[in-house]
Amino acid sequence: MNTIILFDLDGTLIDSTEAILESFHHALRSHGEITHISDTMITSQVGHPLEVMFAGVGVDPKRVDAHVDTYKRYYREISCQKTVLLPNALEAIREASEFARLGIVTTKTGLYSRELMEHFGVMEFFEVLIGREHVDNPKPHPEPIYKALKMMGESDKEVWMIGDTRLDIEASQRAGIKCVAVTSGYDNTEQLRTLTDIIERDALQAVRYIANGGRK
Repeated sequence: MNTIILFDLDGTLIDSTEAILESFHHALRSHGEITHISDTMITSQVGHPLEVMFAGVGVDPKRVDAHVDTYKRYYREISCQKTVLLPNALEAIREASEFARLGIVTTKTGLYSRELMEHFGVMEFFEVLIGREHVDNPKPHPEPIYKALKMMGESDKEVWMIGDTRLDIEASQRAGIKCVAVTSGYDNTEQLRTLTDIIERDALQAVRYIANGGRK
């Protein structure tokens, strides 16, 4: 296979919005801090690492790590029950596996991401999963992409990233690989278009775009 496809998770293959919001609010309540944070404020930051998200809503920097720990413990308990594969995601994975080697690059905790993919019965399609704990610099830094490709042991393949936020696009551009943005997640078309014109409805359409040689 001459192609590698790296998938983002949230908003690209899965919808874990309910689990994210519930865990985020649980952490805020548990530490007796901010309680007026809206769901919109939280979801606008999805794609960033948790430490950035909590700092972004005003949590004291000295208490961010405690909030992240509380979030992770709670999220792990509820994530499988409150996360679903996005429409067409399973078809996207299966079709992609027919012509490409696959990996996952996410800012979610890698351990929990792997558990989710195993829960959905699709982890077997992916050779590598890079999560937040596997890198020093998460997306939009290119390090997660570099690490995934290094683990896959390939340097001469055509490489694509499929993701739903500008973080995915920027990381791809900085890593020197191609990217298809999708509107199934957290950034809208207008936001995505600030960085790319290659935008598809969902992961399945993105996979078919890649399979067609980068043509509509």
